[in-house]
Parts: sequence; structure tokens; C-alpha cells
Amino acid sequence: MTTSETAEQTSGEAPKLGLAAQLTRFVLVGGFSALVDYGSYQLILALGVWVHLAKALGFVFGTTTAYFLNKRFTFQAAPSGAGRLGGFILLYGVTFFVNIGVNALFLALLPASIFKITIAWVIAQAVATAINFVMLRLIVFKPS
Repeated sequence: MTTSETAEQTSGEAPKLGLAAQLTRFVLVGGFSALVDYGSYQLILALGVWVHLAKALGFVFGTTTAYFLNKRFTFQAAPSGAGRLGGFILLYGVTFFVNIGVNALFLALLPASIFKITIAWVIAQAVATAINFVMLRLIVFKPS
């Protein structure tokens, strides 16, 4: 046991997770948040809302879920002030436009199919997810 591990255990702090554990938890949280995103997207579409607005609203619902779960479960971030939340909002603001843009691009590029909306959504989600993990781990929820 290293000195820092001993100090963490005696201070009552949970040991910080390594990259593999964080990535595993991020994937689990991301999967759940994606279900929230996609489920709300489909529900909003079924209500007859414009596809891009429905996509945007689904993204917001999924992102809100991801923030709260990733903050404590994945990155074990201590309670923080407006700075961390601001960084998260800025990051997800950027990936929001990346996500919507990639989704729109693939809706335009993919041939007609009953799976077209789903395929475009998956591609957009994958691009945004990769960006989010790297930036959340290195900047937003970096260890203190």
C-alpha cells in the first residue's frame, strides 16, 4: 500500500478510481443517459415536434442525467461551486452542437431506411461521447 493510499484510507476518503474503472463507469452512465436521450427523443418525435428540436431536447435530458451520475459515480468529484458546473455546461454546449451537427449530417447522407434516424443518432452519440469522456476526465472532473 502506498503512502497516498494509506492517507486516503485514514482520512475516510474513498480511493480514486483508475482509468479503466472510470471508463467502465462512464460507459454504464453513458448507456443509461443515452437511453434517457433516445427515449425522450423518440417520445418528442412521436408528439410531432420538428426532428432537430426533438434531438436537441433529448440531448438536454440525457446530458442532465449524465452530469449528475458522472460527477459522483464515475469521477467521484467532490462537491464544487459554479466553476465545475460552468466547465461542464461549456463542454456539453460544444458537444451539443457537434452532436446535432453530426446527426443532421448523417440524416442528410444516409439512404432512406427505417433505421436512418437511429443510425444517425448512434453516430452522433459516439462522436460526442468520445469528446466528453476525454474532456470530463482531463478538465472538468480532474482530480484535485
